Amino acid sequence: MITLYGIKNCDTVKKARKWLEKNSVEYRFHDFREDGMDSVPLQQWLDQFGWEEVLNRRSTSWRALSDSEKNNMINAAALAIASDTPTLIKRPVTVSGDTTLFGFKEATFAELV
Repeated sequence: MITLYGIKNCDTVKKARKWLEKNSVEYRFHDFREDGMDSVPLQQWLDQFGWEEVLNRRSTSWRALSDSEKNNMINAAALAIASDTPTLIKRPVTVSGDTTLFGFKEATFAELV
């Protein structure tokens, strides 16, 4: 079973969900805002991929951080900040078995299913 993490009004999440539904792929959607962050494996993602892969440095949430926060970012800081501001996480995050993908690309999704 695929779990898709994100925010329902995010355009990229919408594209990913539409692709999964169009291709009859069963999935569970976890909305960071509505479902909360308690069960999100954020620490695992940071340990495995590092904050550079997990956080979206092109987001308005990233731009809203202070220069000090950006320049001194480490996994521990990313965990605290992303837990409070989940819009910092690259979306969608797609988890299928041992595979975790950040963002949406049709070709990569086609390989996943």
